[in-house]
Amino acid sequence: MALLQFMTCGLPTSAVPASIHCDHLIQALDGADADLKRSIASNKEVFDFLESAAKKYGIEFWKPGSGIIHQIVLENYAAPGMLMLGTDSHTPNAGGLGMLAIGVGGADAVDAMTGTPWELKAPRVIGIHLKGQLSGWATPKDLILHIAGKLTVRGGTGAILEYHGPGVHAQSCTGLATIANMGAELGATTSTFPYTEAMRNYLIATGRAPVARAADEAKKKGFLERDEGAEWDDLVEIDLSTLEPTINGPFTPDLATPLSKFGSFIKEQGWKDELTAGLIGSCTNSSYEDMSRVTSLAKQAKVAGLKAKVPFLCTPGSEQIRATIERDGFTEVLQDVGAVVLANACGPCIGQWKREEYKGEENAILTSFNRNFKARNDANSKTMNFLSSPEIVTAMAFAGRLSFNPMTDSLTDANGKPFKFEPPTGIQLPEAGFTSGDLTYAPTPLPTPQPDTEVQISPESTRLEVLEAFPKEFPNSRGMELPPLTTLMRVRGKCTTDHISAAGPWLKFKGHLSNISENTLITAVNDEGGEVNVTFDHSSASSEASKDTIPAIGKRFKARKQPWALVVDENYGEGSAREHAAMQPRFLGCLLIVARSFARIHETNLKKQGIVPLWFAEKSDYGLIDSGDVIETEGLADVLAGSTDAQITLKVTKKDGSKVEIPTRHTMSADQIKWVKAGSALNFIKEQKAAASL
Repeated sequence: MALLQFMTCGLPTSAVPASIHCDHLIQALDGADADLKRSIASNKEVFDFLESAAKKYGIEFWKPGSGIIHQIVLENYAAPGMLMLGTDSHTPNAGGLGMLAIGVGGADAVDAMTGTPWELKAPRVIGIHLKGQLSGWATPKDLILHIAGKLTVRGGTGAILEYHGPGVHAQSCTGLATIANMGAELGATTSTFPYTEAMRNYLIATGRAPVARAADEAKKKGFLERDEGAEWDDLVEIDLSTLEPTINGPFTPDLATPLSKFGSFIKEQGWKDELTAGLIGSCTNSSYEDMSRVTSLAKQAKVAGLKAKVPFLCTPGSEQIRATIERDGFTEVLQDVGAVVLANACGPCIGQWKREEYKGEENAILTSFNRNFKARNDANSKTMNFLSSPEIVTAMAFAGRLSFNPMTDSLTDANGKPFKFEPPTGIQLPEAGFTSGDLTYAPTPLPTPQPDTEVQISPESTRLEVLEAFPKEFPNSRGMELPPLTTLMRVRGKCTTDHISAAGPWLKFKGHLSNISENTLITAVNDEGGEVNVTFDHSSASSEASKDTIPAIGKRFKARKQPWALVVDENYGEGSAREHAAMQPRFLGCLLIVARSFARIHETNLKKQGIVPLWFAEKSDYGLIDSGDVIETEGLADVLAGSTDAQITLKVTKKDGSKVEIPTRHTMSADQIKWVKAGSALNFIKEQKAAASL
């Protein structure tokens, strides 16, 4: 979608180096070779579009099968002290190399690609001081799972997490990347670390010795570490030596339970003590070090004559990791104990898992992923995904029980004797160096734009669609206020970008806004009645049902040219950076969303698409607006005129004719106000480029 938006700007190339990664459309089913071959065939038109656009605009193109964007970025692009934007919420993974890597929506990326100033509200800084050392079964993943439980999914919103202290220097570069990756689950803008010896070693091992030398020189001059006397808005102290393995979930990444208490937790909840699948890898935990440690456990199990009792799936993060662990014998050991190695892609972590078992049934899986919202992995809302380290996932796969604690419990080996795992061991970097694997996946560095290239989009395609500009909404019959808006619904509780724009099978429509809009809010809960994917049309014609799915009512409003508003709960839009969650409501006619609170990336995405996001001044006012109520803004005109501190009040006319006034607040900057006035950020960019050409 970022490319489709960039194409509307009429520029010959990107103003900054850019790359394209094909990691979201490879579905896991049979194993790496078969899955990749099938996915390339079934997604050919999308991959052809991406490759042709990359060729036209001079963008580096990583072919399907090359790996997950975040692992590739860490191996090839990330550098200490760098600032990078990425169109995925887990872009902060690159912070493992001591940089600021920030996840954004595609429209924000277009800012950078068009040379338009990119802005971010100055974040708070939360200092996280690490002392001590991890030992035994404890890993960097357990640290960030522990922090998620401590700070919650909202605790990092609007903040950078700055790790410091001696404990940082005891971690591998890829371990730091794991920590930074899951900072997104706290709502953090990004996470970063001082430059360390482990980062230097990783840069050299991945063929970037000149970058390491430059970082060494910068550090000598006092850069790449916290300033003397630095202060934080908040400070968290953690002693790594006290941490034990932690398991988070289900259905939210901040419900943290220490491994020693997890069995009791399962029993207290009345859940079946059964594991139905174990999945390791993904962008969070697929480093060489991760794979070496799980292989050490698999070797122990192999000697004991054990095989995994449940499906055990392994996703390498990149072709480089796949090739290196295969060369060093890790893959063979894992396969010998029952693991299925999947393609180098996101796979089950983002819902690309063609799972035939347990459809509609409650079941539990254990993964080393970063996110565990309902229905995210296998489209089954009853699948409970518990997040943990790859080491714990691996050990539990041999037990098949959620209550199994490999630190204390034993299994029975092939000879009927007790078998207990020794703590995992591993190495940070391969002794023989990395091997690149299949080089045909990689792009030509810094390719020259080929402007005569035709971008491949078929007019008959159901997968790709040329974007049409969203209309300007100002001025209208109410001048520079929003027109009267009908409330579509009041959303109850957690509503992530997965709820707003589901992934899984819907990902095939990411390039076709009309078609993907059919999934808008289909897993959201309506606070009026508690039903999922249900809302009301209080002005329905006699031939129309007054109650229907959310997309159906949204399309009905759009056909009537009736703009609408949405009322939502806390941390609306947490999770993935997917801007479809902002574009789809806008496409269907939404102009206003009023929330108890917003997640950072999503709130910005809404502004980029011309939707006005407002916060209830009093959170209790959330319940005062029902579906069918008509909302009019008062004070927005003053904000749009430049009085950014002006109060915006909602004048609500209830269905019975009574009226209520609700005070709100906003976070729109002067530049963001320009996007709203123009109908979208893209519209504003085009206006600016047109004016500059006169």
